[in-house]
Amino acid sequence: MLDYFKDFILNIFIIFTPLVMYPYIYKMKERNLLYSFLIYILFAIAIVATMSFPVVLNEIIYDFRSIPLAVGSLYGGLSVSGLLYLTIVAYRFLNESPHHWIYILSLMLTFVLVVLSLRIFDNMKTLYKILIAVCLSVLIKFLTLTVYFIGTGQFELLFIKPWTITQTYIVQAVLVGFYVYLIEFLNRYFYMQEEVIKSEKMKIISDMAASVAHEIRNPLTAVRGFIHLFGSENVDREKKAMYQQICFEELDRTEHIITDYLALAQPDPEITEELHVQDELMYLSNVLTTYGNYNQIKIHVIFAQERPFYITGDRHKFRQALLNIGKHAIEAMQEGGVLTLHVGLWNDYAKISMRDTGQGMTAEQIRRLGTPYYCTKEKGTGLEMTVAFSMIKKMNGKIDIRSKMGKGTEFILLFPIT
Repeated sequence: MLDYFKDFILNIFIIFTPLVMYPYIYKMKERNLLYSFLIYILFAIAIVATMSFPVVLNEIIYDFRSIPLAVGSLYGGLSVSGLLYLTIVAYRFLNESPHHWIYILSLMLTFVLVVLSLRIFDNMKTLYKILIAVCLSVLIKFLTLTVYFIGTGQFELLFIKPWTITQTYIVQAVLVGFYVYLIEFLNRYFYMQEEVIKSEKMKIISDMAASVAHEIRNPLTAVRGFIHLFGSENVDREKKAMYQQICFEELDRTEHIITDYLALAQPDPEITEELHVQDELMYLSNVLTTYGNYNQIKIHVIFAQERPFYITGDRHKFRQALLNIGKHAIEAMQEGGVLTLHVGLWNDYAKISMRDTGQGMTAEQIRRLGTPYYCTKEKGTGLEMTVAFSMIKKMNGKIDIRSKMGKGTEFILLFPIT
């Protein structure tokens, strides 16, 4: 058998070639017609290739066509099996092989075995699937050769050097078993991958639901309490006015939370215009100055000495993103400090830098910043930074964060210049 080692290796390589494309075909499994068509094409090519490069042992032409025929039939279904049988018959006819009708008769007997195997194959465990595939493949080869040689009067060829012939059956059985095991392994892997994706989606939904419920419950509870106070007879007008103002503030906070959540699901910006970067930074500094005064924060603005430059995007969302990052920087300086805003050019990008003198962040905090529901503050949803990062990326912007514990954090934003 060693004399034919190279020919066997070539056949083995051809047989296992469909496995290379199987991961891509598996994704089409929900589309039954396309999946069956691709399975047929792959295994039909393998069958034709093995028939084109056979091995001659004891004046008998051997190949491993029964392996892709059995495996393709079991995993492709009845329609694919029928097409694979027709492919074998058609290819023999094109090659003008002898005793065509006798060979068709021998194949038809094995097709009955395929139909019977398909009824139980899908519901079997991996070990039983391997056994079914091995038996089917060996029987296809044995019955086809036996009926064919009986019909052509060459029955004695089956008994020339029986050990050599037996070796071909052993090799075929091992190959089929390994083939089915690999396919089942890939199926389990893809199934587990799909389950992980589903569980992650469900986790995201449950986390979002829990976060929304938690964040909205707090202001609504306060509003509910103050409404009860409105019904008290011993509450004067000034306190009622104060309670009313608090209720409005809590409702505004609820609306702000809902807006942040909705911003995550909004599509790409539809309103695009040219934004004067220096003017936008000046607007940002004016807004943050008002907010910083309550926190004893000084705002320092530095404009680069270059010509005016522009970027393209949604003005409202661009401002919201910068304000969210600026407010995050101010809140990081709990004991006062300086927030430095700098704008300039860097290659073909507008570079915006926001540097605070706060407590800084660890590498792990930097890595998680901008992910949903992660917040470095004791109170907050973390959605403001998630929204900011999402809007910046929608404008083809880049974000770089540099921070040292005890020395502050710097956000560097890069936007393509128009």
